[in-house]
Amino acid sequence: MAGSRSRASAAALLLLLLFAAPAAAQELAGHGGPVRALAVLPDALASAGFDQAIILWDAEQGRARRVMRWHAGAVNALTAMPDGGLASAGEDGRIALWSPGGAEQPAKVLEGHTAPVAALAVAPDGRLASAGWDGMVRLWARDGTARVMEGHRGPVNGLAWVAGALVSAGYDGTLRQWSPNGEGRLLAELGLPQNTLAALPGGALAAAGADGAVRLLAADGTLRELAAGSRPVVALAVAPDGRLLAAASLGGAVSLWNLPEGRLRATLDGPGLPVWSVSFAADGQSLWTGGQDRRVRRWSAATGAPLGPPEAAPAAVAGSAPAFRPCVACHALEPGDIPMAGPHLHGLFGRRMGSVPGYAYSERLARGDIIWTPETVADFFTRGPDVVTPGTRMPVQTLGNPAELEALIRFLEQATR
Repeated sequence: MAGSRSRASAAALLLLLLFAAPAAAQELAGHGGPVRALAVLPDALASAGFDQAIILWDAEQGRARRVMRWHAGAVNALTAMPDGGLASAGEDGRIALWSPGGAEQPAKVLEGHTAPVAALAVAPDGRLASAGWDGMVRLWARDGTARVMEGHRGPVNGLAWVAGALVSAGYDGTLRQWSPNGEGRLLAELGLPQNTLAALPGGALAAAGADGAVRLLAADGTLRELAAGSRPVVALAVAPDGRLLAAASLGGAVSLWNLPEGRLRATLDGPGLPVWSVSFAADGQSLWTGGQDRRVRRWSAATGAPLGPPEAAPAAVAGSAPAFRPCVACHALEPGDIPMAGPHLHGLFGRRMGSVPGYAYSERLARGDIIWTPETVADFFTRGPDVVTPGTRMPVQTLGNPAELEALIRFLEQATR
């Protein structure tokens, strides 16, 4: 499931949480590449990434409800919409508007960007803004037309609505504010490329970028700096009450800062790999992060500690091949298990592709032109779903290690009988 294919790691943690009782899940696994974006919806958590997939999670159960694979490239940005739906944007330059609960296809598609879209932001009145590597900021009307705002010199990576005004941050090191008629004014010149932007209470802003610093810009123009680290900061999130700021970096650290004083509260201790996305839960008591290791993790906002210690897994899963463990986010082993984003795997070998009764397959898989055997499953995970069955909604997962692939086949032969 990755834009750049990755090997499944034999050292991956056993994702027992996917079968846990209704306690807050500590880790969610299902993506095949880095998790680039997160969004908290009224009844779900949405994640998306370099594998081109959007996953809607039942976060408390730790299970994937639906996988949407529509973008032709990495999904860079997600945002919750006022109607309970979701907007997504990616390197294909397109923006998809999804109905609440997700669907096979977007309810509406917005096109106009000529390069990857890097940021989305929704105004209090429901207007959607987008920004991309074409240097443009677009403000979309309900009829799908857009007001185009030009002024940045190079890619635009951050957007935020502040006191009813739209503000953008770009690689040119500037923050710009846009009027309703599309006129822009320079708010600040920060000197280094800016990767992300967040609105703070009282008309203030937080911006962060290449040098690892987080800069707070007050409504009166006063600028101060928080030393978050030396590695680029790529994501910011603000708690719903505006009293806590999270900053995620390519160095793997996530810093939590008390606002407005700017005091460091905690540093989240993760696996040491880049963290690409961060989002607070609706109640502000916890936050989610998504990273290079393909995991979505949940943390306490009060202490910075991971939430939801793993519980004992069913024996069949505990004894599974390491390469199978990400699969349990979307696939049950038995037909009577709780419905998941993918079809169950019971009776897999000898079964025709796209034949599980009651499951809504993508058009490509519904053709049923492959019989699952050890050989066809091995080919599927060697070349990848996007090559063997182009057009499938299944996130791309490949295995380049022959020993891991052999172990996966052996496990499936036993566990799916």
